[in-house]
Amino acid sequence: MPARPVVLVVVADTDPEEYRGYCLEQVAAAYDVVLITGSEPTWQRPHLIDYEVADPGDQAALSAAGRALAARHPLAGVMTWTEWYLVPVARLARQLGLPTTAPEAMQGCRNKAASRTLFARHGVPSAASASATTVAEAAAAAERIGYPAVLKPASHAASIGVIRVDHRAALDDAFAFTTRAAGRSSENPRVLVEEYLDGPEVSVECVSYRGVTAAVAVTRKTLSAPPLFEEIAHSVDATDPLLTTVAPAATAAVQALGITDGVSHAEVRLVDGRPRLIEVNGRIAGDMIGHLVHLATGIDLPRAAADIACGRAPNLTPTRISAAAIRLLYPDTSGTVAELNLDDAWQPWLERTVFQRRPGEKVLLPQDGGDGFTARLGYLITTGPTGALAQARAQAVQQHLVADITPN
Repeated sequence: MPARPVVLVVVADTDPEEYRGYCLEQVAAAYDVVLITGSEPTWQRPHLIDYEVADPGDQAALSAAGRALAARHPLAGVMTWTEWYLVPVARLARQLGLPTTAPEAMQGCRNKAASRTLFARHGVPSAASASATTVAEAAAAAERIGYPAVLKPASHAASIGVIRVDHRAALDDAFAFTTRAAGRSSENPRVLVEEYLDGPEVSVECVSYRGVTAAVAVTRKTLSAPPLFEEIAHSVDATDPLLTTVAPAATAAVQALGITDGVSHAEVRLVDGRPRLIEVNGRIAGDMIGHLVHLATGIDLPRAAADIACGRAPNLTPTRISAAAIRLLYPDTSGTVAELNLDDAWQPWLERTVFQRRPGEKVLLPQDGGDGFTARLGYLITTGPTGALAQARAQAVQQHLVADITPN
């Protein structure tokens, strides 16, 4: 039996099995996997043939670990689905002579200000944007752009630190909120002041191979109430007609950034029915969206990402016509979990229920200094013949959630 190709996967040691386990499992189904992560592997071990412990955010440490694994195994490719490591991993791939999108393109993808410049240069419809380091600069930019405006960190993800500002009186507090989040980034601690795009939000899951990009699915989103932009639900429908509307803008955005190879997640707002780009993440989407795509279409995005990393053409042929939805579970208040369960909610279309908190653990909402991760109780995934039905089923199951939180 011929040996399987070896792919190097670089991930954060905080990547939870609940959200990224399916990615590693699907890659390991076709490849021998070696891993670089920041601490000793735990749940990843059954999927690995080898590993190195190193800080992937430290380029020298990452490169040394990569060379050590390359000395022990004939690496065919290197990949990551961790947002913070896109640039270091692209540099590592280049050092090892393996296929990759250029590190410079990944830097433009990570820097939202640079992304806006590239979108404008290539005629991709986007949003007016300005960079600010002080409240005065932010106020001046908001006056030029107009209220409502959006403040966001220049180099973050998962809607962390993103907030809508409706008038000048709210700007100081909003700037402080975003600055706290932006300060966690070592890449770019600046704050962006942007035009508010009024309309429904979707994402487009894209796959690029040797400079050609295809949009394979559209994800419809449900957001929290203003002023925050926490994503609380997603759904994917294999036959969603919206894909043909948003695909041209999404693929143009990916190409404008110079992404030639890999899986990308393009976030779009529909303003008066026309797509406007929010940003592009140069990796598989979070919140189990790749799993929803697989349930709905049969397209395996983690496997596609591994194939591309190893210089192989991905298989993007749909094998299913279905739909799937995820509902992210949040409490009404910050505090300590006293009880958490689903009361008599089993159905054949309830694909999975995952609780991330146990009694005695704390949850912290964004308005209290937390974020979408510190606040989340877990999630549930439902399937159905249409996206609308899958979403309705998820909402129905959520009504059975028992979440008793003792406020702080």
